[in-house]
Amino acid sequence: MQRIQMKREWGYLGLAVDGRAGKLYWGWQSDMKKESCAATLELFAQAGVAAVVWDGAKGHRAHLTKAVAVKQLIQPPYSPELNPAERVFEEVRRAVEGRIYSDVAQKQAAIEAFISELAADSERVRRLGGWKWIEENLAALPSSIASP
Repeated sequence: MQRIQMKREWGYLGLAVDGRAGKLYWGWQSDMKKESCAATLELFAQAGVAAVVWDGAKGHRAHLTKAVAVKQLIQPPYSPELNPAERVFEEVRRAVEGRIYSDVAQKQAAIEAFISELAADSERVRRLGGWKWIEENLAALPSSIASP
């Protein structure tokens, strides 16, 4: 009988996609609590992100995250396909899943390397997240939010 060691470790990737400019913004979180979500959103704000599309996770809807100076658009329930970040997550999964990592830090390093490579290819990011319906809705926002 072979002995195995199982260990569960978690890390959460906060990701914003600017499909118009072909840019990615990301930060790591230890959990999905409101404090961690707000900290990641604050990083996005400091980088110049004006708006994000988020799902309805509890940490995304908290007063603490709403206090950050980034417009937060909550997508309809059960509709991850409406969030451009999900297209990038699909690419990340394709690149890093199915491999064995010694710990979560090693997997995060593989993800970081892939995302950095992807971020350097703005045309590919545009293809993944620059959707017409998003462009149309951004055009309807005040110019202080809608301009890239």
